[in-house]
Amino acid sequence: MEAAALRRTYEDLLAEVTAGGFGPPPAGELTVEQVLAHLAANDELLIEATEAVLAGSPWSYYDAQSTLPPQVDAMVAHPAGLPGLAAWLHTTSGRLCGLMERLGAAAETPVDCRLRESVELVIEESLPWGRMLDIHGRIHLPMHLDQLRAMRTAAR
Repeated sequence: MEAAALRRTYEDLLAEVTAGGFGPPPAGELTVEQVLAHLAANDELLIEATEAVLAGSPWSYYDAQSTLPPQVDAMVAHPAGLPGLAAWLHTTSGRLCGLMERLGAAAETPVDCRLRESVELVIEESLPWGRMLDIHGRIHLPMHLDQLRAMRTAAR
């Protein structure tokens, strides 16, 4: 996935948030606020790993901190509420896309990856870092975009 395509995916997600009108999530699903906090925190982990790859440092990517309920719930308590969480995601996504533009051949750098998103997306292997970012852009973000859209549908 190219950085421009990743930017468009984030823009679609943030446009959905801006449209508003959300109802509650289905039982066991994340709220809108939790989705945004999870994605922004996950972006920060992706940023750390991408910076390490660009610096030539060995790194592991493990998303547990951005997916465990206690950590997500703590992040949701953002002082600026939903707009603040959206702004946080806007900032982190911009940083990640900017770093992705610089990857070049470093995208082939193997990184030990651990990603768990319920039962739908589980990765536990060493992957070229560009492939992990591709999975994030083509599978992970659209999965959460679908969650947001479903909550908007429920609100109507």
